[in-house]
Amino acid sequence: QDSSSTAALNATAKFVATPEGTALAYGSLVFMALLPIFFGALRSVTCSKSKNAADMPETITSRDAARFPIIASCTLFGLYLFFKVFSQEYINLLLSVYFFVLGVLALSHTMSPLMSRVFPASFPNKQYQLLFTQGSGESKEEIVNYEFDTKNLVCLLISSVVGVWYLLKKHWIANNLFGLAFALNGVELLHLNNVSTGCILLGGLFIYDVFWVFGTNVMVTVAKSFEAPIKLVFPQDLLEKGLEASNFAMLGLGDIVIPGIFIALLLRFDVSLNKNSRTYFYSSFLAYIFGLGLTIFVMHTFKHAQPALLYLVPACVGFPVIIALFKGELTEMFSYESSEEVLPTSPRLTSFPTVSGSPASLASSMDAVSVATGSSPRHRRLQPTSM
Repeated sequence: QDSSSTAALNATAKFVATPEGTALAYGSLVFMALLPIFFGALRSVTCSKSKNAADMPETITSRDAARFPIIASCTLFGLYLFFKVFSQEYINLLLSVYFFVLGVLALSHTMSPLMSRVFPASFPNKQYQLLFTQGSGESKEEIVNYEFDTKNLVCLLISSVVGVWYLLKKHWIANNLFGLAFALNGVELLHLNNVSTGCILLGGLFIYDVFWVFGTNVMVTVAKSFEAPIKLVFPQDLLEKGLEASNFAMLGLGDIVIPGIFIALLLRFDVSLNKNSRTYFYSSFLAYIFGLGLTIFVMHTFKHAQPALLYLVPACVGFPVIIALFKGELTEMFSYESSEEVLPTSPRLTSFPTVSGSPASLASSMDAVSVATGSSPRHRRLQPTSM
């Protein structure tokens, strides 16, 4: 009896991470967070200069930015009620299927530039088009116009294997592959039109994050109930259990994408200055590292989930603004319009996406829907414990 009681107690005891395991987990999360911001910002410059209407970025205006925290709050509270009323198992099953499709497309889009370099020039890259129309004659309307090539098919095949792995095992590596793809696509394809819009968006989500983490238990409840690759995770017990580890530290994708699109905007501003300097990009990038490190320090000290934007927003906005003030470029920074670099027909965040164009454009549209409906912001914080 004593032996059985001891075993049961040990099985239910809370896992206490070693200092090495904790350092490895949080260090890996920081490194993974920096990857999509850095490469997504670089790709956003190329994306903003694209002349292909199908590959245009989604532009966030000041009106969109002001409404975003309200929409995200309604979505978050709606999910909270759903999990309270309906079975968590069936909701997560539905969401898993949705994020499987979204993740495959996002990962495929992320891999496309790499695959273009891997395949030799002699590779027979055939073009394909999937066309589905409604009606006939002059009233014919395109429902699906999907253009792709052989390289896209290879990317989709590899991404589908990762997707099936995630569906069957829910393994943390598969989760992170999808999460990194979502974050990179978000930073690359969601563009703020100016710095003022970025300040409105980050300021609103700063209040949103603090309220829902410290003011209520809604965000924590949804986070523990919600199973989807919209967060990066890394096990704190990796050294003890290897790849089968199960006690995770996690970082919501909102803590990457929201500051990331502002950092990408500053990189495009650097490019517009034509000074061969990336002062604002690197200053905001270093500010992000500082803010995320401060979040981890406070969280580890007080053993409580922290709203990461509480520390990231002042750092990412404050550092570049101070530098611009000292350099006398503050007015120029706030008058910069990113939307001037893209075609006038660039879609806005509030427009309903169509299923047409290339795989990259389809992934862009679906990523915009995911962010617009609040899928990412509800996990905008860092937690030290497992779900």
